[in-house]
Amino acid sequence: MEAVTHFMNDTVEFYRWSLTIADKRVEKWPMMSSPAPTLVISCLYLLFLWAGPKYMQNREPFQLRKTLIVYNFSMVILNFYIAKELLLGARAAGYSYLCQPVSYSNDVNEVRIASALWWYYISKGVEYLDTVFFILRRKFNQVSFLHVYHHCTMFILWWIGIKWVPGGQSFFGAGINSSIHVLMYGYYGLAAFGPKIQKFLWWKKYLTIIQMIQFHVTIGHAGYSLYTGCPFPAWMQWALIGYAVTFIILFGNFYYQTYRRTPHSAPKAAKSVTNGISTATNGYNKLEEVEDNGKKQQKKGRVKRE
Repeated sequence: MEAVTHFMNDTVEFYRWSLTIADKRVEKWPMMSSPAPTLVISCLYLLFLWAGPKYMQNREPFQLRKTLIVYNFSMVILNFYIAKELLLGARAAGYSYLCQPVSYSNDVNEVRIASALWWYYISKGVEYLDTVFFILRRKFNQVSFLHVYHHCTMFILWWIGIKWVPGGQSFFGAGINSSIHVLMYGYYGLAAFGPKIQKFLWWKKYLTIIQMIQFHVTIGHAGYSLYTGCPFPAWMQWALIGYAVTFIILFGNFYYQTYRRTPHSAPKAAKSVTNGISTATNGYNKLEEVEDNGKKQQKKGRVKRE
Protein backbone atom coordinates (compact mmCIF):
# COMPACT_ATOMS: atom_id res chain seq x y z
CA MET A 1 0.00 0.00 0.00
CA GLU A 2 2.87 2.32 0.81
CA ALA A 3 4.37 1.68 -2.63
CA VAL A 4 1.07 2.63 -4.27
CA THR A 5 0.91 5.83 -2.22
CA HIS A 6 4.45 6.77 -3.26
CA PHE A 7 3.61 6.04 -6.88
CA MET A 8 0.52 8.24 -6.75
CA ASN A 9 2.44 11.06 -5.08
CA ASP A 10 5.25 10.82 -7.62
CA THR A 11 2.72 10.87 -10.46
CA VAL A 12 1.06 14.00 -9.10
CA GLU A 13 4.41 15.70 -8.63
CA PHE A 14 5.48 14.77 -12.14
CA TYR A 15 2.25 16.18 -13.57
CA ARG A 16 2.71 19.43 -11.64
CA TRP A 17 6.26 19.70 -12.93
CA SER A 18 5.15 18.97 -16.49
CA LEU A 19 2.71 21.87 -16.31
CA THR A 20 5.66 24.22 -15.88
CA ILE A 21 6.89 23.30 -19.37
CA ALA A 22 3.44 23.18 -21.01
CA ASP A 23 2.51 25.67 -23.71
CA LYS A 24 1.07 28.75 -21.99
CA ARG A 25 -0.66 29.87 -25.18
CA VAL A 26 -3.22 27.03 -25.05
CA GLU A 27 -3.78 27.07 -21.29
CA LYS A 28 -7.04 29.03 -21.54
CA TRP A 29 -8.30 27.33 -24.68
CA PRO A 30 -11.45 25.16 -24.36
CA MET A 31 -10.74 21.76 -22.74
CA MET A 32 -7.02 22.50 -22.35
CA SER A 33 -6.73 23.76 -18.77
CA SER A 34 -7.15 20.24 -17.40
CA PRO A 35 -7.22 16.68 -18.78
CA ALA A 36 -10.49 16.09 -16.89
CA PRO A 37 -12.92 16.97 -19.75
CA THR A 38 -11.07 14.73 -22.21
CA LEU A 39 -10.90 11.85 -19.72
CA VAL A 40 -14.55 12.24 -18.72
CA ILE A 41 -15.71 12.21 -22.36
CA SER A 42 -13.53 9.16 -23.03
CA CYS A 43 -14.93 7.36 -19.98
CA LEU A 44 -18.47 8.14 -21.11
CA TYR A 45 -17.51 6.74 -24.52
CA LEU A 46 -16.33 3.50 -22.92
CA LEU A 47 -19.47 3.40 -20.77
CA PHE A 48 -21.59 3.71 -23.92
CA LEU A 49 -19.62 0.86 -25.46
CA TRP A 50 -20.83 -1.29 -22.59
CA ALA A 51 -24.36 0.05 -22.08
CA GLY A 52 -25.26 0.89 -25.70
CA PRO A 53 -25.37 -2.69 -27.03
CA LYS A 54 -27.36 -3.80 -24.00
CA TYR A 55 -29.89 -1.01 -24.60
CA MET A 56 -30.18 -1.77 -28.32
CA GLN A 57 -30.13 -5.56 -27.99
CA ASN A 58 -33.90 -6.02 -28.14
CA ARG A 59 -34.71 -2.86 -30.06
CA GLU A 60 -35.00 -2.20 -33.76
CA PRO A 61 -31.91 -0.63 -35.38
CA PHE A 62 -31.95 2.97 -36.52
CA GLN A 63 -31.18 3.61 -40.17
CA LEU A 64 -29.74 7.13 -39.81
CA ARG A 65 -29.14 7.57 -43.54
CA LYS A 66 -29.57 11.35 -43.58
CA THR A 67 -27.68 11.71 -40.32
CA LEU A 68 -24.75 9.77 -41.74
CA ILE A 69 -24.67 11.88 -44.90
CA VAL A 70 -24.61 15.12 -42.90
CA TYR A 71 -22.07 13.78 -40.40
CA ASN A 72 -19.66 12.40 -42.99
CA PHE A 73 -19.61 15.52 -45.15
CA SER A 74 -19.30 17.70 -42.06
CA MET A 75 -16.17 15.72 -41.18
CA VAL A 76 -14.91 16.26 -44.73
CA ILE A 77 -15.25 20.02 -44.26
CA LEU A 78 -13.62 19.96 -40.80
CA ASN A 79 -10.66 17.86 -41.90
CA PHE A 80 -10.17 19.91 -45.06
CA TYR A 81 -10.08 23.06 -42.94
CA ILE A 82 -7.49 21.53 -40.61
CA ALA A 83 -5.29 20.31 -43.47
CA LYS A 84 -5.54 23.66 -45.24
CA GLU A 85 -4.68 25.67 -42.13
CA LEU A 86 -1.70 23.45 -41.30
CA LEU A 87 -0.34 23.63 -44.84
CA LEU A 88 -0.76 27.39 -45.27
CA GLY A 89 0.38 28.16 -41.74
CA ALA A 90 3.49 26.00 -42.10
CA ARG A 91 4.38 27.61 -45.43
CA ALA A 92 3.89 31.11 -44.06
CA ALA A 93 6.04 30.29 -41.02
CA GLY A 94 8.77 28.79 -43.22
CA TYR A 95 8.51 25.33 -41.68
CA SER A 96 10.86 22.53 -42.66
CA TYR A 97 9.27 19.18 -43.47
CA LEU A 98 12.31 17.30 -42.16
CA CYS A 99 13.10 19.04 -38.88
CA GLN A 100 10.99 21.73 -37.24
CA PRO A 101 11.35 22.61 -33.54
CA VAL A 102 8.35 23.90 -31.57
CA SER A 103 8.04 27.66 -31.27
CA TYR A 104 5.99 28.88 -28.33
CA SER A 105 5.87 32.45 -29.58
CA ASN A 106 2.72 34.45 -30.27
CA ASP A 107 3.64 34.86 -33.91
CA VAL A 108 0.45 34.88 -35.95
CA ASN A 109 1.50 31.88 -38.03
CA GLU A 110 2.57 29.85 -35.00
CA VAL A 111 -0.75 30.54 -33.29
CA ARG A 112 -2.54 29.63 -36.52
CA ILE A 113 -0.81 26.24 -36.56
CA ALA A 114 -1.51 25.67 -32.87
CA SER A 115 -5.19 26.52 -33.46
CA ALA A 116 -5.41 24.07 -36.38
CA LEU A 117 -3.85 21.35 -34.22
CA TRP A 118 -6.39 22.11 -31.49
CA TRP A 119 -9.19 21.58 -34.03
CA TYR A 120 -7.51 18.34 -35.02
CA TYR A 121 -7.68 17.21 -31.38
CA ILE A 122 -11.36 18.21 -31.23
CA SER A 123 -12.06 16.22 -34.39
CA LYS A 124 -10.82 13.09 -32.64
CA GLY A 125 -13.46 13.58 -29.98
CA VAL A 126 -16.14 14.10 -32.63
CA GLU A 127 -15.10 10.81 -34.21
CA TYR A 128 -16.48 8.99 -31.16
CA LEU A 129 -19.78 9.36 -33.04
CA ASP A 130 -18.54 6.70 -35.49
CA THR A 131 -19.01 4.16 -32.72
CA VAL A 132 -22.29 5.66 -31.53
CA PHE A 133 -23.78 5.24 -35.00
CA PHE A 134 -22.56 1.65 -35.19
CA ILE A 135 -24.29 0.78 -31.95
CA LEU A 136 -27.52 2.63 -32.73
CA ARG A 137 -27.66 0.69 -35.99
CA ARG A 138 -26.87 -2.54 -34.12
CA LYS A 139 -23.64 -3.17 -36.01
CA PHE A 140 -22.03 -4.49 -32.84
CA ASN A 141 -19.58 -6.72 -34.67
CA GLN A 142 -18.01 -3.66 -36.30
CA VAL A 143 -16.93 -2.23 -32.94
CA SER A 144 -13.65 -4.12 -33.02
CA PHE A 145 -10.58 -3.75 -30.84
CA LEU A 146 -8.90 -1.75 -33.61
CA HIS A 147 -11.90 0.57 -33.79
CA VAL A 148 -12.02 1.27 -30.06
CA TYR A 149 -8.24 1.43 -29.64
CA HIS A 150 -7.87 3.99 -32.41
CA HIS A 151 -10.73 6.24 -31.34
CA CYS A 152 -10.04 6.27 -27.61
CA THR A 153 -6.27 6.69 -27.73
CA MET A 154 -6.17 9.38 -30.44
CA PHE A 155 -8.40 11.76 -28.47
CA ILE A 156 -6.45 11.35 -25.24
CA LEU A 157 -2.97 11.40 -26.77
CA TRP A 158 -3.66 14.49 -28.84
CA TRP A 159 -4.71 16.37 -25.70
CA ILE A 160 -1.16 15.70 -24.53
CA GLY A 161 0.19 16.81 -27.89
CA ILE A 162 -1.70 20.11 -27.83
CA LYS A 163 -0.82 20.76 -24.20
CA TRP A 164 2.94 20.43 -24.72
CA VAL A 165 3.85 20.50 -28.42
CA PRO A 166 1.17 22.36 -30.46
CA GLY A 167 3.52 23.24 -33.27
CA GLY A 168 6.78 22.28 -34.90
CA GLN A 169 6.79 18.79 -36.35
CA SER A 170 3.39 18.04 -34.85
CA PHE A 171 1.94 19.64 -37.97
CA PHE A 172 3.38 16.91 -40.19
CA GLY A 173 1.45 13.86 -38.97
CA ALA A 174 -1.74 15.82 -38.30
CA GLY A 175 -1.63 17.32 -41.79
CA ILE A 176 -1.25 13.94 -43.46
CA ASN A 177 -3.92 12.30 -41.32
CA SER A 178 -6.49 15.06 -41.79
CA SER A 179 -5.91 14.95 -45.56
CA ILE A 180 -6.53 11.20 -45.56
CA HIS A 181 -9.68 11.73 -43.52
CA VAL A 182 -11.00 14.09 -46.20
CA LEU A 183 -10.84 11.16 -48.63
CA MET A 184 -12.22 8.66 -46.12
CA TYR A 185 -15.21 10.64 -44.92
CA GLY A 186 -15.89 11.70 -48.49
CA TYR A 187 -16.08 8.01 -49.36
CA TYR A 188 -18.45 7.30 -46.45
CA GLY A 189 -20.64 10.28 -47.34
CA LEU A 190 -20.99 9.15 -50.94
CA ALA A 191 -21.60 5.54 -49.90
CA ALA A 192 -24.39 6.67 -47.55
CA PHE A 193 -26.46 7.76 -50.57
CA GLY A 194 -27.10 4.12 -51.40
CA PRO A 195 -26.30 1.37 -53.92
CA LYS A 196 -26.66 3.64 -56.95
CA ILE A 197 -23.60 5.59 -55.82
CA GLN A 198 -21.83 2.80 -54.00
CA LYS A 199 -21.29 0.74 -57.15
CA PHE A 200 -18.87 3.42 -58.35
CA LEU A 201 -16.87 3.38 -55.10
CA TRP A 202 -14.41 0.65 -56.05
CA TRP A 203 -11.48 2.14 -54.18
CA LYS A 204 -12.34 1.16 -50.60
CA LYS A 205 -9.29 -1.01 -49.96
CA TYR A 206 -6.93 1.74 -51.12
CA LEU A 207 -7.98 3.84 -48.12
CA THR A 208 -6.49 1.20 -45.86
CA ILE A 209 -3.34 1.02 -48.00
CA ILE A 210 -2.93 4.80 -47.79
CA GLN A 211 -3.28 4.65 -44.02
CA MET A 212 -0.62 1.97 -43.70
CA ILE A 213 1.69 4.08 -45.87
CA GLN A 214 0.98 6.97 -43.52
CA PHE A 215 2.19 4.97 -40.50
CA HIS A 216 5.41 3.97 -42.27
CA VAL A 217 6.04 7.59 -43.25
CA THR A 218 5.45 8.62 -39.63
CA ILE A 219 8.04 6.13 -38.38
CA GLY A 220 10.54 7.19 -41.03
CA HIS A 221 10.00 10.88 -40.33
CA ALA A 222 10.35 10.50 -36.56
CA GLY A 223 13.33 8.17 -36.94
CA TYR A 224 15.09 10.64 -39.21
CA SER A 225 14.54 13.42 -36.68
CA LEU A 226 16.01 11.30 -33.88
CA TYR A 227 18.97 10.26 -36.04
CA THR A 228 19.81 13.83 -37.05
CA GLY A 229 19.28 15.23 -33.55
CA CYS A 230 16.40 17.49 -34.51
CA PRO A 231 15.55 19.75 -31.52
CA PHE A 232 11.98 18.50 -31.34
CA PRO A 233 11.05 16.69 -28.08
CA ALA A 234 12.51 13.17 -28.34
CA TRP A 235 9.79 11.71 -26.11
CA MET A 236 7.22 12.76 -28.69
CA GLN A 237 9.17 11.12 -31.50
CA TRP A 238 9.57 7.82 -29.64
CA ALA A 239 5.89 7.88 -28.70
CA LEU A 240 4.94 8.39 -32.36
CA ILE A 241 7.12 5.50 -33.47
CA GLY A 242 5.69 3.12 -30.86
CA TYR A 243 2.14 4.21 -31.59
CA ALA A 244 2.58 3.86 -35.36
CA VAL A 245 3.98 0.34 -34.94
CA THR A 246 0.81 -0.76 -33.14
CA PHE A 247 -1.29 0.58 -36.02
CA ILE A 248 0.84 -1.12 -38.65
CA ILE A 249 0.24 -4.42 -36.88
CA LEU A 250 -3.50 -3.87 -36.39
CA PHE A 251 -4.21 -2.38 -39.82
CA GLY A 252 -2.01 -4.98 -41.47
CA ASN A 253 -4.03 -7.72 -39.84
CA PHE A 254 -7.26 -6.02 -40.91
CA TYR A 255 -6.06 -5.72 -44.51
CA TYR A 256 -5.03 -9.36 -44.62
CA GLN A 257 -8.29 -10.61 -43.10
CA THR A 258 -10.39 -8.41 -45.39
CA TYR A 259 -8.62 -8.42 -48.74
CA ARG A 260 -6.02 -11.20 -48.81
CA ARG A 261 -7.43 -14.09 -46.85
CA THR A 262 -9.51 -16.48 -48.97
CA PRO A 263 -12.88 -16.95 -47.24
CA HIS A 264 -14.20 -20.49 -46.84
CA SER A 265 -17.63 -19.38 -47.95
CA ALA A 266 -18.73 -16.10 -49.50
CA PRO A 267 -22.37 -15.23 -48.83
CA LYS A 268 -24.18 -14.03 -51.92
CA ALA A 269 -25.63 -11.12 -50.00
CA ALA A 270 -22.18 -9.77 -49.25
CA LYS A 271 -22.50 -7.20 -52.02
CA SER A 272 -25.20 -5.29 -50.17
CA VAL A 273 -24.68 -2.73 -47.46
CA THR A 274 -26.93 -1.10 -44.92
CA ASN A 275 -27.52 2.57 -45.68
CA GLY A 276 -25.39 2.10 -48.76
CA ILE A 277 -22.22 1.84 -46.69
CA SER A 278 -19.46 -0.63 -47.40
CA THR A 279 -16.42 1.01 -45.91
CA ALA A 280 -13.52 0.77 -43.55
CA THR A 281 -14.04 3.56 -41.06
CA ASN A 282 -10.49 4.58 -40.25
CA GLY A 283 -9.61 1.22 -41.65
CA TYR A 284 -12.38 -0.81 -40.02
CA ASN A 285 -14.55 -3.03 -42.16
CA LYS A 286 -18.15 -1.89 -42.42
CA LEU A 287 -19.61 -4.53 -44.69
CA GLU A 288 -23.33 -4.27 -44.10
CA GLU A 289 -26.67 -5.21 -45.62
CA VAL A 290 -28.90 -2.83 -47.57
CA GLU A 291 -32.59 -2.95 -48.20
CA ASP A 292 -33.38 -4.41 -51.60
CA ASN A 293 -35.49 -1.59 -53.11
CA GLY A 294 -36.88 -0.94 -49.65
CA LYS A 295 -38.41 -4.41 -49.40
CA LYS A 296 -35.77 -6.52 -47.72
CA GLN A 297 -36.92 -7.79 -44.34
CA GLN A 298 -34.83 -7.33 -41.20
CA LYS A 299 -34.42 -10.14 -38.70
CA LYS A 300 -36.18 -8.21 -35.98
CA GLY A 301 -38.71 -6.00 -37.60
CA ARG A 302 -38.43 -2.99 -39.84
CA VAL A 303 -35.56 -0.55 -39.57
CA LYS A 304 -36.42 2.67 -37.81
CA ARG A 305 -36.61 5.72 -40.00
CA GLU A 306 -35.23 9.08 -39.00
